[in-house]
Amino acid sequence: MNIGSNQRISGRSYLDGQCLIAMPGMSDQRFARSVVYLCAHSEDGAMGIIVNKPAADTRFPELLVQLDVIPPDQAILLPSQAERMKVLRGGPVETKRGFVLHSADFFLESATLPIDDGICLTATLDILRAIAVGTGPENAVLALGYAGWGAGQLESEIQSNGWLHCAADQALLFDDALDTKYARALGKLGIDPAFLSKDAGHA
Repeated sequence: MNIGSNQRISGRSYLDGQCLIAMPGMSDQRFARSVVYLCAHSEDGAMGIIVNKPAADTRFPELLVQLDVIPPDQAILLPSQAERMKVLRGGPVETKRGFVLHSADFFLESATLPIDDGICLTATLDILRAIAVGTGPENAVLALGYAGWGAGQLESEIQSNGWLHCAADQALLFDDALDTKYARALGKLGIDPAFLSKDAGHA
């Protein structure tokens, strides 16, 4: 896995910091029942992190060892936050690259991208080293890969009833109840997923 530097998408839109919610009629099965936190959205495209899909058979302490952040014999000595930190399947783009979505109480100059409402994104090994010794952000998840859209692509998918969107909150992004995040995101819009049809439209 590679953790590189952030690349900022210039400009800002009303969708920055929002959560996308996949509609039942989503044609791309990689995003079925996904909740995606949008880190950046502009006329040039969009980038987000899926926050409700775990990375299969991947544990954070094992990744730290693989990346030489810690030696193998320190994996059992990690602080509790690092031990329980979730590793997510962040999206289908650059799946071997890691992105840490986290609270704004941790910031690295020239490496951390502030997004909205106290949420940041960092993609360097330094944040993993901080988490490993207990000096990282209070809330964080590590995502492998990200979701990306070209210019106009996301807008087209929204207009075609592929996505709804809602305001994000820290629980929706960071808590451990991944299985309930889809229903909770819909609940923020007053929608019961049991009554959501693939033919539903937008008001």
